[in-house]
Amino acid sequence: MENMRNFVVMAHVDHGKSTLADRFLELTSQVPSGKMRPQFLDSMDLEQERGITIKMHPVRMEYKGYILNLIDTPGHVDFNYEVSRSLAAVEGAVLLVDATKGIQAQTIGNLELARQQGLAIIPVINKIDMPQARVEETAKEIADLLKIDSSEVLRVSGKEGTNVEQVLEAVIREVRPPAGGLTSNGNLRALIFDSKFDAFKGVIAYVRIFEGEVKRGDNIYLIQGQTSSEVKEVGIFKPDLTAADSLAPGEIGYIATGIKESDRVRVGDTITNYQAAEPLPGYIEPQPKVFLSIYPEDSNNFELLKTGLEKLKLNDAALVFKPELKEGLGRGFQCGFLGLLHAEIVSERLKREFDLDLVLSSPSVLYKIAVQDGKEKFVYTSADWPEQGIVSSQELWTKLQIITPINYLGQVMDLIKTMEANYQKTDYLGMEKAELIYETPLREIITKNFYDKLKGATQGFASMGYEILDWRPAELAKLDILILGRKEEALSRIVPEREVFQEGRKTVEKLKDVLPSQLFSVPLQAAVGGKIVARETIKAKRRDVIAPLYGGDYTRKRKLLEIQKKGKKELAEKGKIRITSQVFIKMLQ
Repeated sequence: MENMRNFVVMAHVDHGKSTLADRFLELTSQVPSGKMRPQFLDSMDLEQERGITIKMHPVRMEYKGYILNLIDTPGHVDFNYEVSRSLAAVEGAVLLVDATKGIQAQTIGNLELARQQGLAIIPVINKIDMPQARVEETAKEIADLLKIDSSEVLRVSGKEGTNVEQVLEAVIREVRPPAGGLTSNGNLRALIFDSKFDAFKGVIAYVRIFEGEVKRGDNIYLIQGQTSSEVKEVGIFKPDLTAADSLAPGEIGYIATGIKESDRVRVGDTITNYQAAEPLPGYIEPQPKVFLSIYPEDSNNFELLKTGLEKLKLNDAALVFKPELKEGLGRGFQCGFLGLLHAEIVSERLKREFDLDLVLSSPSVLYKIAVQDGKEKFVYTSADWPEQGIVSSQELWTKLQIITPINYLGQVMDLIKTMEANYQKTDYLGMEKAELIYETPLREIITKNFYDKLKGATQGFASMGYEILDWRPAELAKLDILILGRKEEALSRIVPEREVFQEGRKTVEKLKDVLPSQLFSVPLQAAVGGKIVARETIKAKRRDVIAPLYGGDYTRKRKLLEIQKKGKKELAEKGKIRITSQVFIKMLQ
């Protein structure tokens, strides 16, 4: 254990984590040169295409007599949960910063997570080979943040391999060996930080061994899942799963549990060999904050969609879902995510890995309401909103952190003026950057696509992060949409009371554009509590009934028009519109 080091590499999106990991693999001869490819640890097609890390990726390396267990982590704020799980399994963290961009929002966010775990921090500047690199300015930013001398910040090029060995030397020097060891009574305790499913071996748990030893054939017990099983295989990440004789204290590896029920193996659980064991400090159960509905375009693919979600859930503990039914769309699922990118990645994986064409609703956030019987309930769709008896309502507020070049400060502040936000403070990071802190409702970030607006206003140079603060009072209302006087629940939603007129008008105007015209006029209404707040009318299709008449008495023409008018009135009274799935798709986009 004295010659073992467990560490992560963490950074903001696109600061070069995966490229640096490639150089580690080459330097330690972990991957044969003929098999090496860029972003080797990013195994999913989506990761390769987007150039981002979505899932954590562990790998074991050997360097100068030391065993180095690395976990490459995601950088986007939506995958903070992945980062926090990795940090619980290691003793040190390489904090990587792009020399061309400097400190970004997630740099600070990741640093705070690592500090909470008490990890050794190794500051590294990447991309020093780039012509636009601001090496010394970035080093000063990091030094000020960590309260160290700028000479302690390592300068590397992941692309060129410059000074990469210095990072591994620093890991060996600065990161403490793992604690723990073999016990006299043979007790085992291992923390599950990720998992996946194998049809033959059952759930494969990615673990950090804190106490004891485990090998094939051992009987294990999962504290949280209340499940016992016999180990089918143990092994390490090289970086593929490679079987080993055993896993010893301090090691990071995998255990093929043989358990076929995926919901019995939970991330954050403790694997042990005796039921009286104390659980290791695990992870706070992730609470999804963003919700949207997912439906198969072909209703016959409902079961395939269900299977896909269940399989993705195994190594994505933050994903939650439950069935729902909507007229016009059929059966689908209400799904909860940590953020919009998380939702986008899951939906894209469902499309690719399970060959599904999907219908996605617009995103909503979580609200909390108190009803007359004194109970509280959480709602995120209009279908969950009580028609009456609501005493109070609350919504989640966030601490919003924006880091922007100073020359875009005006544009950022103008953007903030368009949203509900409370200014907190401004800090300056060197001479060229400012960090703005606001408190704002989560809905302002999620439902109004704030991230894209920020990138647009600053030409992509600003970055943002946010963390949930608390529940605060909110004045909310259920906005109902009526077609021909009949409520269409699938189009209703929860909005702030002060926005009901604006959102109601926007919805009926869009509905007027996408709903086909009928033989009779169709009123479209937006209502709150029975009060109409917006209205549009789709005019009836008009057949020219007097076209065959040439000349003659006008009374004949008028008689035909009156008959047509009477028929349209009767149709309107009896009429019912079937809203097709294509209309719903256009409305939900």
